Amino acid sequence: MERKAVDLILYRWAGSWGPFKVKIPCGECALTVDVIKDTLETELEGIPVNFIIREWLSEWWRPLMKGGWHAPIVIVGDKIVSQGHALNRGVLTEAIIEEHVKLTAISGNHIFGKETCPHCVRAKGYLKDANIDFNYHDVVKNPRALYEMISRVKPIVGPKTPITVPQIWLNGSYVGGADQLGELLNREVEVNPERGQNSLTAEPAIA
Repeated sequence: MERKAVDLILYRWAGSWGPFKVKIPCGECALTVDVIKDTLETELEGIPVNFIIREWLSEWWRPLMKGGWHAPIVIVGDKIVSQGHALNRGVLTEAIIEEHVKLTAISGNHIFGKETCPHCVRAKGYLKDANIDFNYHDVVKNPRALYEMISRVKPIVGPKTPITVPQIWLNGSYVGGADQLGELLNREVEVNPERGQNSLTAEPAIA
């Protein structure tokens, strides 16, 4: 199945309108183009993006309808994410991933977590013990993972609910945290004071 591409439009300081014509190029517009291209090749590699560059003065009314009036204007999907200055690549990454999440459902088994989280270690242990393959995403070391986790979880738990780790999906379905995963896999947790973390014991399935 072909994945839907995220629409990314840059209105740069260029073009003409009636007797008016842009004669001096915009350095921040050129820098924004470079930032976009490099970010698409690195942080956003693998995400389909339809990147279009348009001349602001020739089509000034189009971004103005969305609140954009000062080039360079960057629009992701239907939302202006930057205007009037060189683009911050972190802002672009977050906006692209947020839009990508709206267009694509997650599939497979995933844990979003961090190294210092004992509950993340516990969740990984649950899946390993159950011989379930999974993808692990470190949300501290990988901003892309953080943005995706937040974008996928917020619509489920609500905008005011704090997001903690781990956040887990099995077979593309949202599970929740380590406790919910343990219940799903019929596991119970016993505190092991010698190890300073949790050890696991099998919980008999209910017939």
